[in-house]
Amino acid sequence: MRVLVTGGAGFIGSHIVTALRRRGHDPVVLDALLPSAHPGPPGPPDPGFVRADVRDAESVRAALRGVDAVCHQAAMVGLGKDFADAPEYVGVNDLGTAVLLAAMAGTGVRGMVLAGSMVVYGEGRYECPRHGVVRPGPRRVDDLSVGRFEPHCPFCGSELTPGLVAEDAPADPRNVYATTKLTQEHLTASWARCVDGRAVSLRYHNVYGPGMPRDTPYAGVASFFRSALARGEAPRVFEDGGQRRDFVHVRDVAQANIVALEALPTLPPGTCTPYNTGSGDPHTVGEMATALSVAHGGPPPVVTGEFRLGDVRHITADSHRLRTDLGWHPEVSFTTGMTEFAISPQRPSLSTAL
Repeated sequence: MRVLVTGGAGFIGSHIVTALRRRGHDPVVLDALLPSAHPGPPGPPDPGFVRADVRDAESVRAALRGVDAVCHQAAMVGLGKDFADAPEYVGVNDLGTAVLLAAMAGTGVRGMVLAGSMVVYGEGRYECPRHGVVRPGPRRVDDLSVGRFEPHCPFCGSELTPGLVAEDAPADPRNVYATTKLTQEHLTASWARCVDGRAVSLRYHNVYGPGMPRDTPYAGVASFFRSALARGEAPRVFEDGGQRRDFVHVRDVAQANIVALEALPTLPPGTCTPYNTGSGDPHTVGEMATALSVAHGGPPPVVTGEFRLGDVRHITADSHRLRTDLGWHPEVSFTTGMTEFAISPQRPSLSTAL
């Protein structure tokens, strides 16, 4: 299968390209090499590499020639710095996806695997002892600033028990990045209905592993902690470190993309199916920081009590559907993955690349 991988020079995309080649597929990489993700000089050109922005319709159409399916990874990721980033997030993530899908519609490519995200759910699943499953409201600065980090029942104020989110949970994006990821899914679903296409959205959890970018505000929390350790500093853990997440290794995520791409011909036309993509083994952010510090041999984490308003408290999802429908099973355990990541190289920062 010839597969166009947008963002294929990036952290997750490059692992997908490697997995495609090992599986005998023919990847074509389209990547703009934006400085926020690729601050260093590009390496030797690959014969299957196209340096172009996914918003460049002419370049995208040219890259789609002879392609059987698209694996769409190109995106701005992470929470960013502040709301001033909103136009760039919308431009890269949503306009870029629209340009890509329009080109696919015009060139006859009818298969898409999208890099979705669990951030579309907002807060995770919570249960109140009196009111059952409830959705807590937005987090308030007044609560967070005095260390009240746990959501409470919007009806009675009781403490809530966090649980696993299924794909049929209502979407509730709570920051700009999350909003753009949900919009990508809606655009892809519209394309599939219009052209009888087949699409899968893999809603990634907290992906980590070798090759994560270093020292950038657009990376995930695992990268922040690993970058601190590389500088000889203690990881700084926000809130009280009790935030629950599902940390899934990048090689497992790459394999999920392979499984989804190979399953596309068997899926119903005109559909975009979401699949939670997590390890199934949730841990707190504090546990993850400690695991990295121990494996790296660096200073222990420091719990700061700081917070970011756009963050959610707990988000862990049930990935049972991906296992049942497509037969995907993660193979890298939390302990093995964090031990490897703690000593693996990262992509350099802009300051170290110059």
